[in-house]
Amino acid sequence: MIVHLIDGTYELFRTFFGAPSALTADGREVGATRALLRSFANFLREEEVTHVAVAFDTVIESFRNRMFAGYKTGEGIDPTLFSQFPLAERATQALGMVTWPMIEFEADDALATFAAIAAKHEGVTQVRICSPDKDLCQCVVGERVVLYDRKKKIALGETGVVARLGVRPARVPALLGLVGDTADGIPGIPRWGERSSAAVLSRYESIASIPDRAKDWSVSVRGADALARELAQSRDKALLYEQLATLRLDVPLSEKVEDLAWKGANMDDLRALCDELRAPDVLSRLVP
Repeated sequence: MIVHLIDGTYELFRTFFGAPSALTADGREVGATRALLRSFANFLREEEVTHVAVAFDTVIESFRNRMFAGYKTGEGIDPTLFSQFPLAERATQALGMVTWPMIEFEADDALATFAAIAAKHEGVTQVRICSPDKDLCQCVVGERVVLYDRKKKIALGETGVVARLGVRPARVPALLGLVGDTADGIPGIPRWGERSSAAVLSRYESIASIPDRAKDWSVSVRGADALARELAQSRDKALLYEQLATLRLDVPLSEKVEDLAWKGANMDDLRALCDELRAPDVLSRLVP
């Protein structure tokens, strides 16, 4: 079986900025959720989609905000997008998809946790994490756990991660700790760009293992002395950033792989939601 794990937060953002506006009878904006519902209804009809779950950042803030004040928050998110998170969760539940609303952890943590669980299951041939998020590249294992583009039907395995980021999956958190990740509010270390960071991490597996002095490095990098000075001055910050970028594998999810088997939509809930969203066409896509 193939297990599909979907980044619901990314999907909702994507539909919000790509789908036309739509209002309910009482004037609420629901265009993103309606597009999401249609997209997932089509996805569930694909032959390979038998076991599926979706995770949402129900609350944008997480435990990481207590670790670092500059970490991403919900500030600046369009209110008409933010208001659709609960509705989007209702949509995936109505479709019969296992849904993980994250509060203390992030959606990426849930996806990473279950990807690790599913990868150990003998009956699983591949785990597909449906997201373009580079944070999730750290979860990739050969061609067994991959990032998957649902629209293009393209899988990114370990070789693809190295081609995209210049480092192996296990070293992605260190890369993001050095380079930074603006989407998550991780500033990174001055002077450390993607090329220099990837070059250093081709030799050292973590930030802690990089020597303070460039003359002690066993890899040749342009501007090594300046890079080493910056890292030595900001070592504690870099280690914190690496920790922030490291996805958790201990999210308390109660489901087993078998529980992700899609058994059809919850039709009563789906009919009510389709009426609310003015999307009656979704029913015809799921009812034989």
